[in-house]
Amino acid sequence: MKTESRPVGFVAGLVLSGLCLGVVLQGGGGNAAADIPVLPYKLVDWPTPPASAAGVPGAWNFIQVASVAITARGSILVLHRGASPIMEFESNGKFVRSWGDGTFSEGKVGAVPQALWTEDTSHYSAVYGPAGCTSCGAHSVRVDPQGHIWVIDAPGHVVYKMSPDGKEIMRAGTKGVPGTGPNTFNLPTDVAFASSGDFYVSDGYGSARVVKYSRDGQYLLQWGKRGKGPGEFGLPHNLAIDAEGRVYVTDRDNERIEVFDANGKFLSQWTDTGGVSGLAITKDQRIWTGGILRDLQGKVLGRLPGPGTAGAHGVAVTDSGDVYLAQLSGVVQKFVKQ
Repeated sequence: MKTESRPVGFVAGLVLSGLCLGVVLQGGGGNAAADIPVLPYKLVDWPTPPASAAGVPGAWNFIQVASVAITARGSILVLHRGASPIMEFESNGKFVRSWGDGTFSEGKVGAVPQALWTEDTSHYSAVYGPAGCTSCGAHSVRVDPQGHIWVIDAPGHVVYKMSPDGKEIMRAGTKGVPGTGPNTFNLPTDVAFASSGDFYVSDGYGSARVVKYSRDGQYLLQWGKRGKGPGEFGLPHNLAIDAEGRVYVTDRDNERIEVFDANGKFLSQWTDTGGVSGLAITKDQRIWTGGILRDLQGKVLGRLPGPGTAGAHGVAVTDSGDVYLAQLSGVVQKFVKQ
């Protein structure tokens, strides 16, 4: 693939409604989500409310919750767009700690007005500085099999790898420098990990590709371009990798999930998903696509109860099967398997 460096332009009339547009998700075969069988899960109150100065329960001011992840010890990481953007809680909801101020850029990603769209350019851009907001670059948090914490700063064009105690130990991309080369990203969205330690980055809002790196951060390969055909992307938003090394990518703008082998060979696509954002593989090798559970051939198995779960911006699942959804409305939903 030809590589080039391209700045993220400031577009007049940029619609800054967060990093997730409204979507209508469909179930298997085009059935509405409401027609999908409801799985035996219960929505519980989570996390434990903070105490106010008066000694009564308060509320967590999460602003927009972009992503959630499960740590190696079973605690829950909540990534939100505000002060102390990375928060850690026990599974029972008890607050543990927070960090991350200054990690994420003050950029705000949003949609370019449709009247200005062209076939070969991104439909997204970013505004920086006073028009942005604190930690609004926060887009994804993931934990690799070794317990390292990874976070994506989308408008910062960088991916951070952190130790379990939150100290930076590696980064991919060049902070503040957009591009589509081996060492630059253009508004990246997510990261996923192979059993070998290699990792994949979806370079999604400004670019339209997936980039693969070795465990020590050396560029290996990339695939994808803007379009609607097999192996092309409108918006590669989230990634997940199964036990066989297959790579699942939500192509949100084209309302599908594409499946590739470990080196980017197109294998299949699921076109009945709607504009799903979040992905998570379960211990028993099934996949949450938002709040809808599928097998690895794409067959719908069921959904979480209640409205609004299908369009979650991020998903995480514990080994016991509990599911956490990150909602840009500013809440984390915890569903306990019954």
